Amino acid sequence: MNSRERFLEVMRYGRPDRVPYFEEGIRKEVLKTWRKQGLPRGAQLSQMFPTDRHEEMEVDVDPHPTIERWPATLAELEVLRRGLDPYENRRLPEDFSDHVRVGEARDYALMLRVHRGFFLSMGVYGWKRFSAVIQLLMDDPELVRASMAIRGEFAARLAERVLQKVSVDAVIFSEPIGGNDRPLISPRMYEEFVLKSYEPLLATIRQHGVETIILRTYANARVLIPSMLKWGFTCLWACEVNAEAMDYRDIRREFGRDLRLIGGLDLDALRHGEEAIRREIEEKVPPLLTEGGYIPLADGRIRDDVTFENYTYYRRLLEKVTQM
Repeated sequence: MNSRERFLEVMRYGRPDRVPYFEEGIRKEVLKTWRKQGLPRGAQLSQMFPTDRHEEMEVDVDPHPTIERWPATLAELEVLRRGLDPYENRRLPEDFSDHVRVGEARDYALMLRVHRGFFLSMGVYGWKRFSAVIQLLMDDPELVRASMAIRGEFAARLAERVLQKVSVDAVIFSEPIGGNDRPLISPRMYEEFVLKSYEPLLATIRQHGVETIILRTYANARVLIPSMLKWGFTCLWACEVNAEAMDYRDIRREFGRDLRLIGGLDLDALRHGEEAIRREIEEKVPPLLTEGGYIPLADGRIRDDVTFENYTYYRRLLEKVTQM
């Protein structure tokens, strides 16, 4: 099987020849540190460890020009609407034509990032705007609904433009919405203000036959899972999580096979050494693999506080455990 076939087979609860191995987005500065710790100069991790190629195609969803003062009334939302033209050529990624040219012959899994979630869509990049948006949820909920609806319609038209040319294997909705203890808005508000705005985008995705709809969450989004399932999401990819609250074994027991899973391995274990890594992999991976619909992966980007020795042990043990 190639990487694409492997990914699709897992997401369909089929029988892949082995589990896919995704790399955790390791940056150049980490590799530079690792070369001082034993990584051979010029060596590629994909040559040292089995790795399945997957590409994430990211479209440009920012307003053009950049909004300096976010709309404070319904009348001012025209500024946002005008800034979100889905037919601008710069909306498409630079490698879009490459994916079009490869077409159905590609051997890698291709995912399309279609939405960046509530807070980024509302222009939250710092504390001041965060505070203003929270206040709007109480004082002017109609403005929030209308803002998110504009975003949803724009994302649907932009996704349609992409999906007419490229058949993707999954779509990713990003949702940086939580703290360690809970999400920053309630499940009711999440449905009312966020998931409702996704309706046109979800309809476009289904129309083009994309089966795997991923919610990539951050921190502790546990109480939002019933809502995401209700609205048709099929896969959870939890990052930088509260390990206890977002334990994938508990989530699988509670929500069953309706929810595919990517990730779930506590990145802190890779910082703490071989015993912590062994315990994390051996206790979590085998039961989840037995039930299927699971791709094991560290729950965050690998930083240079993870030693090359620890990463090597993690990758080799993961390979061993997943082939038992």
